Amino acid sequence: MEHPRKVATALTIAGSDSGGGAGIQADLRTFSFHRVHGTSALTALTAQNTLGVTRVDVMPPESVAAQIDAVASDIGIGAAKTGMLVNRAIIATVAERVRTLGITPLVVDPVMVSRAGSRLIDDEAVAALREQLLPLAALVTPNRHEAQLLAGLELHSLQDMKEAARRIHRLGPKAVLVKGGAMPGSLCGTDVWFDGKRMEALHLTTVETRNTHGTGCTLSAAIAANLALGFEPLEATKRAKQYVTRALQHPLAVGQGNGPIGHFFPLLDS
Repeated sequence: MEHPRKVATALTIAGSDSGGGAGIQADLRTFSFHRVHGTSALTALTAQNTLGVTRVDVMPPESVAAQIDAVASDIGIGAAKTGMLVNRAIIATVAERVRTLGITPLVVDPVMVSRAGSRLIDDEAVAALREQLLPLAALVTPNRHEAQLLAGLELHSLQDMKEAARRIHRLGPKAVLVKGGAMPGSLCGTDVWFDGKRMEALHLTTVETRNTHGTGCTLSAAIAANLALGFEPLEATKRAKQYVTRALQHPLAVGQGNGPIGHFFPLLDS
């Protein structure tokens, strides 16, 4: 006799990575290794590998909305995260569906600027994300460059990171995690958490590897998975950081460029 297992669910609203290292592929893999059933709403199809992106095909906003509605109407959404939302129209559509459907908790990974500092969306999209989506977020997870853009502040020190967290918090999210992977020197790998009351610097072992593709996607997905499992936001974040650190310690020899982190380390014998 069948005994179906009831499980937590989480939704990723993001782009697809044909190389499998980031985007919805990394998100769904992360959900699975947290024993959370993953669902998805694709915002874009990218042709990419470990060497770079060669093509991006953007989904119509109506398609993104339909995917979210299909999941919400049947499976349910225990937690959600956003990744690459591409443009103002998609950001506005996602924000409207989040409000209408009451999707919570929501983790916003504001994919605006790459870790290397390359701008990924235009000013209109940044404004839409700032004004429409951030106020709906339980947590927003900007990297150094994204935090600088949102806070209007150059980040060079821990105090700068803390001030950026305060400024971004004023935009409306319940909590902010300023990621320090691109910070200089000893600050590399130190993240700053702020929820309006508690300010905390979070640091785990720094892992030396060039195979870091998908790190940001994986962190936000792991936070969403832990939120779906019922953990409070700060604890969910700490658990997610531990997962990412372990995955960085088991990078994959895939492709000729910057390879992906190893999500399936729990299955390895050593």
